[in-house]
Amino acid sequence: MLKIADLGQFVIDGDEEGIIDHVNLLIEAKTDPIAIINEGLLSGMNVVGEKFKNGDMFVPEVLMAARAMNAGMAIVKPLIADQDMPSLGTIVIGTVKGDLHDIGKNLVVMMLESAGFKVVDLGIDAKVEQFVAAVKEHKADIIGMSAMLTTTMTYMQEVIKACQDEGLSVKYLVGGAPLSPAYSEKLGAIYAADASGAVDTAKALTA
Repeated sequence: MLKIADLGQFVIDGDEEGIIDHVNLLIEAKTDPIAIINEGLLSGMNVVGEKFKNGDMFVPEVLMAARAMNAGMAIVKPLIADQDMPSLGTIVIGTVKGDLHDIGKNLVVMMLESAGFKVVDLGIDAKVEQFVAAVKEHKADIIGMSAMLTTTMTYMQEVIKACQDEGLSVKYLVGGAPLSPAYSEKLGAIYAADASGAVDTAKALTA
């Protein structure tokens, strides 16, 4: 007997093949695509997020789970009109100009997407004008910025100032090794220590 809830376990196990087979069978059985996403794929990823936060899962396992979930999403998304896709909000995210580190950012992107956010990923070495343009184009709720170097973290201030000068109503979420809650507060941003913290904070900011 096919059950949507089984998808969640496939996600937790990082079983990409199992997800693809199961999603296709559910679609053949005329299962609601939104239910497949919410009750199956995302519910499994929520468990992964909790396990990661509690130290019961590690980065490689989380990446496998996210990859498996995305394989299921790729099948289901074309069946859903954009306006019907569940979304908690839109986040523009990037590693700031001069910084080429992206492992942490990529994990944050995966976790945010898994939680139900629409994420616009600017990649590495992201410049002020890219952030501003993306916020305008996608009507973003949050800007997420990452920096791993003390020399690049100061660039975050330039992004925030440019957005304020443009009159953009957006919140700021920052993270990376050299940052601290105190420094982030001085910027006018909120600090997230890790990927699951970033998700929790983003949910609070868009609540």
